[in-house]
Amino acid sequence: MKKTYKIIILLILTILLVYISNITNIPNSILLFKGESLNLKTAIGINLNEKENYKTIQVSANTNNNAIDTRIVEVNFLNLFKVKEIRVNEMPEVEVIPLGNAIGIKLYTNGVLIIGMTEIDGIKPYKNTGLKEGDLITLVNEKKVESTSDLIQCVNESNGNKIELTYFRNGNIYTANIEPVKTAKNEYKIGLWVRDGAVGVGTITYYEPESKDFAALGHPIVDMDTGDIINIKNGEIVETSIISVKKGEVGTPGEIKGILKNEDTLGTINQNSEFGIFGTLQKTTNLSIPYENKMKVALRDEIKLGNAKVLLTLEDGVRREYDIKIKKIYKNNNENNKSMLIEIVDDELKEKTGGIVQGMSGAPIVQNGKFIRGNNACACK
Repeated sequence: MKKTYKIIILLILTILLVYISNITNIPNSILLFKGESLNLKTAIGINLNEKENYKTIQVSANTNNNAIDTRIVEVNFLNLFKVKEIRVNEMPEVEVIPLGNAIGIKLYTNGVLIIGMTEIDGIKPYKNTGLKEGDLITLVNEKKVESTSDLIQCVNESNGNKIELTYFRNGNIYTANIEPVKTAKNEYKIGLWVRDGAVGVGTITYYEPESKDFAALGHPIVDMDTGDIINIKNGEIVETSIISVKKGEVGTPGEIKGILKNEDTLGTINQNSEFGIFGTLQKTTNLSIPYENKMKVALRDEIKLGNAKVLLTLEDGVRREYDIKIKKIYKNNNENNKSMLIEIVDDELKEKTGGIVQGMSGAPIVQNGKFIRGNNACACK
């Protein structure tokens, strides 16, 4: 009898775990194009009910064409009680110009990000404060902190007195009191390693000339130390020169390496999201934008298995089309931005890169005269 009870309890716990995992994996927000269906894999009894609360958000001050409709879909269990809500953002059907240019990316955080902790002469000032790696400090004693130098100045001005840090974690605001430690150099430290920005090289996906909006990367920029999406204040894109392409091999990812040219800012970044970075271009002269190639964005149902093209810039700075094959389409995947499995079949590109390499994310894919998303697809060689 006891064995039967144990089996029943184990079965119940297993079922609970399945449901909890399923609910947890349902995203809090989803980006769709108008006309696309919301498709999520849910366990039996987990239902999606749409609430009639459309809200229009203008994402560009220059035009009304890029208004995003936002609606809330309620997730409930057996139609008895709500377990969470999904924010569904619907982008209008627009025409864009696929690019594929290599760009330099510079992000500035809305505060300073804690990326590590260290002892000061054997003392841990941060101990018992609740602070963790990944926390974003925005205020010191209610004074705004925008850079690492701001934080250093506030700590030194404390003269060793306790200071109050205001920080963000998972969208929530917290405070912590910490007492700086005086070092042998008569400086005050709190034992936190922080960062106020990030730089890198990526690929610009598309440009919409009416609004001057652009998208790049196809995935978020995350902090290399914490793995969290960087909460940005703003950012900019600049020209870059590709200096080499490291060929990928089994077990070793390849990489496009470049150096940033800081002379001219091409555009500003205003969003770092799970779908990539977005912003506005101010200078387009050096991007050689092919305005004649403006095309519609394909819905997911319009993507077909078979041949397609990816646009990409490598060492010589020339944007070219390369042959790929779409091997699989994930029509029911709204849980992340991966909508297809692709294979590079172009001999020249395979010889140079060995497949999909770091720095190619965001490279636009074109099929049958339509733009079918940036390359944040799964990849096979």
